[in-house]
Amino acid sequence: MTTASHDNLSPHQDDFYDALMAAHTGLSETQSHALNARLVLLMANEIGDLAKLTALMRMARDYDDV
Repeated sequence: MTTASHDNLSPHQDDFYDALMAAHTGLSETQSHALNARLVLLMANEIGDLAKLTALMRMARDYDDV
């Protein structure tokens, strides 16, 4: 599995997770999936680097293999 090169969220990992969970509060499963899809597209647009994005998709897909 490929790993991230460094932690860009430190020391705010927990704050990000809390905000992400709060964004999902009160949503149905369908709405939650739609929110995740919109977040992925918005974050991909912010990253803007196709090679990095495809590497991240591989990392996310391979994550369960660990």
